Amino acid sequence: MSDATTVTPSNTSGGQTIRPEEAAHFGKLAKDWWDPKGSSAMLHKLNPVRLGFLREAIDIHWAGDVRNTRPLAGKSALDVGCGAGLLCEPLARMGAAVTGVDAAPENVAAAAIHAEGVGLDIRYIAGEIGQQDLGAFDLVTSMEVVEHVADKRAFLAQLAARLAPGGLMVLSTPNRTPQSRLLMIGAAEGVGLIPKGTHHWDDFVTPEELADLLESVGLVMGEPRGIAFSPMKGLHLSADLSLNYIVTARAA
Repeated sequence: MSDATTVTPSNTSGGQTIRPEEAAHFGKLAKDWWDPKGSSAMLHKLNPVRLGFLREAIDIHWAGDVRNTRPLAGKSALDVGCGAGLLCEPLARMGAAVTGVDAAPENVAAAAIHAEGVGLDIRYIAGEIGQQDLGAFDLVTSMEVVEHVADKRAFLAQLAARLAPGGLMVLSTPNRTPQSRLLMIGAAEGVGLIPKGTHHWDDFVTPEELADLLESVGLVMGEPRGIAFSPMKGLHLSADLSLNYIVTARAA
């Protein structure tokens, strides 16, 4: 059975990075997170693109067999900012022992119910990542999260502290460009494709800024891939980084 709990804070690492207003915003979306036509519809469209990048990164990092349906068997994975588990569940199906952490208790409750319903054993925890005594993980992911935290460097340091030796980190985030302001906030939030108030353009991080932040916490960023949109392809991996991008990171 999936276990959704709020772990008692530990004083061993990290400070506050959660913005309460951000946690409250996403917590309100918990009830229909798994509805592909609901308020998280864009995440359902984005998730296969992220998973395509992630699977390739896993195979390259651990020199795996691309035909293996469980490339994470025997490995542990941590997804921070997990929402209701859209990424945690595929990671579990890939064989990982998965822990999901989210700032909103409503999200981890919804995640645990859904995981139990589909027969997946995933540990879910609500709270501040830096205040949980979780140990280290082979794979650490955090998708569309760094733009929402109060202290980006502190947050990335907390992620780095959870990465086991030889481990892999994968992050995705919107780029701070005129295109992202126009399309992600002006257009997508304007017409309801993304819930209004989800994004604050000034908090977006450029690839150069993210590389510097990761370097400051002892990690080296891989070559970023863009997540672009076109009417013909929909959301897809691209050399165009102007809207959104996804990267790997490893210990320096």
